[in-house]
Amino acid sequence: MQPIVGFGVAKVLDSGHSNFKKGDLVWGRTGWEEYSLITDLQNLFKIQNTKVPLSYYIGILGLTGLSAYAGFYEVCSPKKGEHVFISAASGAVGQLVGQFAKLLGCYVVGSAGSNEKVDLLKNKFKFDEAFNYKEEPDLDAALKRYFPKGIDIYFENVGGKMLDAVLLNMRAHGRISGCGMISQYNLDEPEGVHNLMHMIYKRVRIEGFVVFDYYHLYPKFLEFVLPHIAEGKIVYVEDIAEGLESGPAALIGLFSGLNVGKQVVLVAHE
Repeated sequence: MQPIVGFGVAKVLDSGHSNFKKGDLVWGRTGWEEYSLITDLQNLFKIQNTKVPLSYYIGILGLTGLSAYAGFYEVCSPKKGEHVFISAASGAVGQLVGQFAKLLGCYVVGSAGSNEKVDLLKNKFKFDEAFNYKEEPDLDAALKRYFPKGIDIYFENVGGKMLDAVLLNMRAHGRISGCGMISQYNLDEPEGVHNLMHMIYKRVRIEGFVVFDYYHLYPKFLEFVLPHIAEGKIVYVEDIAEGLESGPAALIGLFSGLNVGKQVVLVAHE
């Protein structure tokens, strides 16, 4: 039986590769286990900056951060003053996209699944507005309330009914960055999208992306984000579960929105 594989932070105990030595701190693909034998070094990165929490390397300084950076800047080509909507905005990626957009001078609105998360978006991450989608029986009406002039950029994390409502509210030449569709992952039959004609009417570009295609931007991303973290211009929220045995419950909780921020599992303090 093989362990579940995910991304983690680890210390090298022994190495037969010249690029890594005993004592190095690394992040990349590891097993859900206390000790891993790692042979795929293409997905292993040495940690150089230890002035931030090490858990950041499986979050804001790892694939999560790079996803937000590439999905927003590379896919959407944002401009100052544009109107940006982010679904699942309090999640690991969404919270960063919103802050990147605010740094650029955009008007930013996010949706989340609880009033606690809405408060987090507005007061900690400094979104202009946010709403609890569970309290909005008409998503189209909700979006028109926050975007009376329409949406330029939609960062897609949810899919389904939310995507359908967004299509009705996109501006001409808007961009939709497809990062994920959490509402669809566990359905026996995925929901259809009914408003795709608006993509044609409004000349909207929809582009999905996979973060692995943007590995080459990682050094540039670190140069961008590390100073903002140091200056307090970007903040980050993690939801830390203690102990490897808490991993399964933490994973399941993602699909019902139990986590607040990036869900990580602390396997060992040392």
